[in-house]
Amino acid sequence: MSDALHDDRPTLRLLEALIARPSVTPDDAGCQALVIEQLAPLGFDCETLVCGPDAARVTNLWAVHRGSRPGPTVVLAGHTDVVPTGPLSAWASDPFVPSHRDGRLYGRGAADMKTSIAAMTVAAMEFVRAQPQHAGHLALLFTSDEEGPSIDGTVRVVELLKARGERLDCCIVGEPTSVDRLGDMIKNGRRGSLSARLTVKGVQGHVAYPQLARNPIHLLAPALAELAATEWDEGNAFFPPTTWQISNLHAGTGALNVIPGEVVVDFNFRFSTESTPEQLKRRVNALLSHHKLEYSIVWTLSGSPFLTRPGTLSAALTAAIHAETGATPVLSTTGGTSDGRYIAPICAQVVEFGPINATIHKIDEHVRVADIEPLKNIYRRTLESLLT
Repeated sequence: MSDALHDDRPTLRLLEALIARPSVTPDDAGCQALVIEQLAPLGFDCETLVCGPDAARVTNLWAVHRGSRPGPTVVLAGHTDVVPTGPLSAWASDPFVPSHRDGRLYGRGAADMKTSIAAMTVAAMEFVRAQPQHAGHLALLFTSDEEGPSIDGTVRVVELLKARGERLDCCIVGEPTSVDRLGDMIKNGRRGSLSARLTVKGVQGHVAYPQLARNPIHLLAPALAELAATEWDEGNAFFPPTTWQISNLHAGTGALNVIPGEVVVDFNFRFSTESTPEQLKRRVNALLSHHKLEYSIVWTLSGSPFLTRPGTLSAALTAAIHAETGATPVLSTTGGTSDGRYIAPICAQVVEFGPINATIHKIDEHVRVADIEPLKNIYRRTLESLLT
């Protein structure tokens, strides 16, 4: 692999090698070892942190190149794990055999996010070769637990850095943020995610004798309608309004003549900085109590919202994108969560930027080959702006 990186398309060659490793979450499948093989000879201090139970080991990489003079700590972050492939018969080619067709590179993880991993690695290598006495610190943080429960991945590395008293200044997470063309969108924040499992009790009985039972679905229906119609907040200049959605509803014994004794509803808030988890919980509980329901509820906060206002990082990245592609990106906070939510508490500026996201998690996931080297160049230009 090292020899392949000396040809005229090193990012593509590294990307192909990464796709060929079946790193279905949480298995890194040797991807980070391949990255270390490239970085260590250039003076990167590469630290591997393996976490989690034996049956689901998570591999994390923290690699740092320390400059010779004061400056910021700039981090390139991402994940080497990928989602499962789905039915192999539905793919036009083996998802773990990098395949080229019509100017596109196909394979699981091509867009989410091995192209960013390859581009970040080669960008860091090129920058250090050209600027060995750079300012500040350049770090890479890669995990194999982003597509999974996100318990033993980036969050563990952040805990380690906090214990050491380290604070980061700028971080680019390589999530696939581009929509129609490379460089049209940067994520400068993400909404929070608050989930709940609501159980409403009734009385089970025969459908022919409803007077002897209490149907929990019927009891819950007016409350669900009110929850769906509630305006939780109006959002703000950076975030759309908070949304509430049901994801699952379970009730019944499977028989057609039995009134269920309980109904279980899973729902989720994607919330802006205008609402807090505590406020949302209080409002839901008040609404359910108003409807006189007998219920229990279990809450799960999987991420708080974070926001990086326009500053040095977004300016440097925007300038790099424009110089490389001619595009002027918009700043957005739409979409799902990312590991940026774990990094933001110890990093002043966190943004996300990567390739086009149209095929992420899909059958025949792919990237445009013509976008690969420009993405690497954008990362390298941003490093040059911040660390020289």
